[in-house]
Amino acid sequence: MPLNQSFVGRTYPPTPPYTVGREKIREFAAAIGASDPAYLSPEAARALGHPDVIAPPTFPVALTMAAGGQVIDDPLLGIDFTRVVHGEQRFHYARPVRAGDQLTCVCVVEEITSRAGNDFLTTRTDVSDVDGALVVTVWSKLVVRGTNETTKEGPDASR
Repeated sequence: MPLNQSFVGRTYPPTPPYTVGREKIREFAAAIGASDPAYLSPEAARALGHPDVIAPPTFPVALTMAAGGQVIDDPLLGIDFTRVVHGEQRFHYARPVRAGDQLTCVCVVEEITSRAGNDFLTTRTDVSDVDGALVVTVWSKLVVRGTNETTKEGPDASR
């Protein structure tokens, strides 16, 4: 079943504030093998002009998952999550994410397209601080693979 095109432009409610902790940044940096001292040491971050440690550029994925989950879990959109493949992720920063930030995410369905029996869903998540200032925008593209019947691939394609 194709995704519901009427969802393009739909904005979901803001997530509860997420407090970014030093230890969460350190754990994330270790998990991805990022060893920049600004991710690990407040002193190193301050030497670069930051008030505290900063997060690696892909860290917002950890907090935007809740916002994206609102979209994925919306039964009216029609996503069969068993058929989802992550297609793309992009980030545009206004400033780095820092330890101590309290961040809220608002997710918008930006685009839904179909090609070769597959649906492509692009969401934009705006991540803002407690003052409402934009910190980072995160785009995510999900591919909802079609069934053998819709893609004309696989063992059932000749039927």
